[in-house]
Amino acid sequence: MSHIYIYSPSSAVRDKAAFRCGVKRLQQLGHEVEIDEAALSSHMRFAGDDATRVAAITRAAASGADLALISRGGYGLTRILPELPYKKIAKAIENGTQFVGLSDFTALQCALLAKTGAVTWAGPALGEDFGTEHTPDDIMEACFDDLACGQGEGSGWQLPKADLPTLAARAKSADGAPALNVRNATLWGGNLSVLCALVGTPWLPRVKGGILFLEDVNEHPYRIERQLTQLLHAGILGEQKAVLLGSFNRFKTVPHDRGFKLVTVVDWLRSRVRTPVLTGLPFGHVPTKVMLPVGQKVELLVQGRDALIFWG
Repeated sequence: MSHIYIYSPSSAVRDKAAFRCGVKRLQQLGHEVEIDEAALSSHMRFAGDDATRVAAITRAAASGADLALISRGGYGLTRILPELPYKKIAKAIENGTQFVGLSDFTALQCALLAKTGAVTWAGPALGEDFGTEHTPDDIMEACFDDLACGQGEGSGWQLPKADLPTLAARAKSADGAPALNVRNATLWGGNLSVLCALVGTPWLPRVKGGILFLEDVNEHPYRIERQLTQLLHAGILGEQKAVLLGSFNRFKTVPHDRGFKLVTVVDWLRSRVRTPVLTGLPFGHVPTKVMLPVGQKVELLVQGRDALIFWG
């Protein structure tokens, strides 16, 4: 199968059992797994000090692996963005190494896209997705295997019924079903909190006419709205051809919310932008997640409740 290089660019690995389980799972799937020498390092909350993590990323770029997979997300990449070896990472990608991750990894993905235009993959992390005590999600695993085999050409999902009126108000296909077709648009995005932290910095790519996908975890709906407001007022949302919302989970509403919830935020956003806002994208801190090429030109096709992203 594939040569997979495991490294830790962000937070320290606290769940060593999940790490070992993830490695074993990948090996059982037939992959050759190489573990970075600092993958289990710890310095305060980080997987080693800043220099250690920059060196780990540099080794991942020099590994010659088919895939460079993060052990976990957390926090730590934004503080080392000025020191990252962007040209080396881009050269590794050009030579066939696919960099994969999510969450805090969004910072590296956006910065690399801004600096070099190189394509990375929003996808699983070792511990969270392959190291689970339960059987890893079939869809996640299949999408990962497609990337490992060089066979992935697209991803699809079914839109919630609540999205249909929004689509119907914009366009209709010949048979009257809601339709949307966006061609040759750059797919980009990732974790909403991390993305907002890059606004106003050199590390945020200025993508116009793109398809922006977003997800987050442990963020109350009012904080999600506040961050979306920042992207709105920065002019970023209005420059996109579509906004795709993935999973926003692991938060708790409280009595004084008085009905303010996630759907409230989505409805509010749709009232503020002309850009189509679609939900239900299977991506985020959830077991079922597809692979998404960050920085790749794609086509988005919506027919009825069926949404497809093509890049093959």
